Amino acid sequence: MTAEQLLDTVRHELLRRNPVSPALLKFEEDRAENVQSRIADAITAFAGSMAFVYVHVVWFTLWVAIPLEKYPFGLLTMIVSLEAIFLSTFVMISQNRADARRQVFADQQYTMIQEEKQQNEQLLEQSRRIEELNKSILTLTQEVREALKKG
Repeated sequence: MTAEQLLDTVRHELLRRNPVSPALLKFEEDRAENVQSRIADAITAFAGSMAFVYVHVVWFTLWVAIPLEKYPFGLLTMIVSLEAIFLSTFVMISQNRADARRQVFADQQYTMIQEEKQQNEQLLEQSRRIEELNKSILTLTQEVREALKKG
């Protein structure tokens, strides 16, 4: 699976947030460059699909219908147990990825909030200066009016 194909598999998650965060896109692009991440994401994407369910339904049906082993199906139980162990690991990997993505988004939000706070402080300072200028203009206007009345 190429990096672009992997990005396509997670793009639906990224598009839930409009507009798409550039930091999240960068995070996913960086993650897609790692072979281990691509493998884990591909397995997780397949394990979380209906195709996975259908494959298992067919597999179990055939296992029971074609007597590969006698009841209580010890080998099947062992295989399914091993699969459950690996799938739980991939679920944890997927959860860690989601946590990392949330952290990237939170970091970006924090940076944006700090920039907005700085802009607000600058706007407040500019408003104070404008208010002082208005007061000065008012004072000068009143002085000119008084001078014109006397003159």
